[in-house]
Amino acid sequence: MGPWGVLFISAMDAAAVGLPMDLVIAGYVYKKPSAFLLYTIMGAVGSALGSCILYWIGYEGGEKLLRKKMSPERFDRIHASFERHEFWALMFPSMLPPPTPFKLFVLAAAAFEMNFWHFLLAIFSGRFVRFLILSLLTIKFGPAIAGYSGKFLGEHIFWVLGVTFEIVAIWWLVRRVKSKRKNSSPSQENQS
Repeated sequence: MGPWGVLFISAMDAAAVGLPMDLVIAGYVYKKPSAFLLYTIMGAVGSALGSCILYWIGYEGGEKLLRKKMSPERFDRIHASFERHEFWALMFPSMLPPPTPFKLFVLAAAAFEMNFWHFLLAIFSGRFVRFLILSLLTIKFGPAIAGYSGKFLGEHIFWVLGVTFEIVAIWWLVRRVKSKRKNSSPSQENQS
């Protein structure tokens, strides 16, 4: 089915049915390496489109569903994360392979009323980065890289998530310090 197959399978995966997207992308890229960018884009677009169904479900009653599925502390942490940085709170999980509970983050984004266009862009961006890295690794090492990387991340998911969150925290702190410096500079000039 070519690129349209990648789009369809990716949309089905994101909508509800858990499919091995990494293996699908790796297989297509291995067979036709020159089209890796097309497969990457189609996989990312399919994920964004398929996630629209979960967005609708989450928007209609996601908060109740989330409260049933997680502890109040975890719910509050995720809600606070979306309040501060909704785009990054969805983009980073969309970059990570299973067993990351991606659909939970999609439902949370809808339940917390994330802007729909930001929602689509965050999913597309995260999946694009994920599938691009996978495609480049497949071209270099062959399709077995999908299985190895999935196994590695499955065994070390907490380390991967920890490093990812540390990078985000450092980025946020640097941005905040720069913002404070920028805001304090005009007030110092006004005093002199």
